[in-house]
Amino acid sequence: MPTLTSPTRKLAAVGAIAALVIAVIAIGIAAGKAVEDGRGADASRAASPAVGEDPAQQRLYDQLAERTSRREAGDALAVGKKDAPVVLVEYADYQCSFCGRFTRETQPELIKKYVDVGTLRIEFRNFTLYGADSERAARASWAAGRQGRFWQLHDELYAKTRKGDALAEDELVELARTAGVADLDKFRTDLDSDAARAALKKDQEEGYELGVQSTPSFLVNGRPVSGAQPTAVFADAIETAAKAAAGKTAAGKPGEESGK
Repeated sequence: MPTLTSPTRKLAAVGAIAALVIAVIAIGIAAGKAVEDGRGADASRAASPAVGEDPAQQRLYDQLAERTSRREAGDALAVGKKDAPVVLVEYADYQCSFCGRFTRETQPELIKKYVDVGTLRIEFRNFTLYGADSERAARASWAAGRQGRFWQLHDELYAKTRKGDALAEDELVELARTAGVADLDKFRTDLDSDAARAALKKDQEEGYELGVQSTPSFLVNGRPVSGAQPTAVFADAIETAAKAAAGKTAAGKPGEESGK
C-alpha cells in the first residue's frame, strides 16, 4: 500500500472528524425531539449515548476543538476567558425553539457554574437553517455585537419563539433598543453590511464543513452534543473535557513520566 502524503493524511483526519460529528449530530436530532415532546431527560440521554473514550478518540476531539475553538480576543459573540480550558461552541438559528430553550434554561446555569469560575468559554456561531428571516436576525445579532450588546440582543431574540414577521428589520431595531444598543442608525447600517454577511457566511461554512445538520448543535472541546439536552448532559461533557485538558497539562510538565 502506498504511503500517504501529509496532505492526504490531513484530509483523512478531517474526514474522520466530520464523520464523527455527523453521526453524533444525527443521534442528537432524536434527542432534541424527545425533550421537545416532553419525554424528558431519560429519553434524551438514551438518544445520546456516550462515545467511548480512548486515545485515538481523544485525538479526534482535540483536532476538532483546534479547528473550531477560535479563542479570539475581544470576540463579541463569546463569553468567558480566552484561555479557559474548555470551549463550548454553539451552532444555532434564532427561529429554533430548541436553541431558545438552551438559552433560557441551560446557558445561565453553565455561565454561573463554569464560565464565572474560568473553566468554560462559550462561543456562538450563527448557523441559519430557516431562510431570510433567520439570516436577518443573525446579522442583527452580529450588528449588536459591534456595539458590545450581542448577548443582550441574543437573549431578547430567544426570550420567546420568534418567527417570520417578528424578525422584520423594524422589529429587530426595536429589540435592539430594548437590548441597549445605543446607536440604532449604525445598527441598521451594520445589519445590512457586507461585513455582517461575511461573518454569517464564515459561521455557516464552518458548520457545513463539520456536517452540522440541526440546531442547536454543540462542540465541547470537540465533543459533539446535540439538541435540547438537559443541563446535566452539558455538565458531564464540560467536566469530562476539563479533566482531559488537565491531564494533558500535567502530562506536558517537565519531570513527568511522559519524559517531556
